[in-house]
Amino acid sequence: MNLKKITGYEAAKEVMDGQIIGLGTGSTTHYFIEKLGMRLKEEELDIMGIPTSYQSFFLAKDWNIPVTTLEEHDVDIAVDGADEVDPGLNLIKGGGAAHTLEKIVDYSADRFIVIVDDSKMVKTLGAFPVPVEVIPAASRIVSHILEDMGAATSIRMAERKDGPVITDNGNFVIDAEFGVLNDPEDLEIELNSIPGVVENGIFSGVVDQVFVGTPDGIEKISK
Repeated sequence: MNLKKITGYEAAKEVMDGQIIGLGTGSTTHYFIEKLGMRLKEEELDIMGIPTSYQSFFLAKDWNIPVTTLEEHDVDIAVDGADEVDPGLNLIKGGGAAHTLEKIVDYSADRFIVIVDDSKMVKTLGAFPVPVEVIPAASRIVSHILEDMGAATSIRMAERKDGPVITDNGNFVIDAEFGVLNDPEDLEIELNSIPGVVENGIFSGVVDQVFVGTPDGIEKISK
């Protein structure tokens, strides 16, 4: 049973004609965009998407979903995945290094739905490192500050390419392992106050609903 596919397809049912949709990034969101493209063709929906990465941009184009920008439209509904979700519906995102634009789009949406399989639900955040996007010139200094805050740090390295991962914004990603995050909201703010940090992967207090794919069906958790 492909829980990611089932969850992504279910979330696509939430989109209504005439809406502007924030198109998240990741393996579960891939299925959401896929199903949205099917609906657009079958129902002739008048919708537009705002991609949060090149990945979601190219996928939207593959499915003939018209794309737009935040400069031109507000977001009615954003649908995105997560690496971890706690009982307060706080998230860690950024496994795909797209969390900066994801956060801009998701936080601006009138409604924000997170789609995950049940393996992503946790009691407390922190098993997954917090991705911190940094301006390259600041990477050493930011790493030292994060270490002084108690984190183990590493610059994320690329696969099938020499050197570090380069985000869509031209920056590096530092993965910061803090352990258990007892106060994710405060840490989100604190990380973004570090000079050179563009954005971090903690999303606190913004999710409206989580769709969780389980072997028994879709569980919908509201704020």
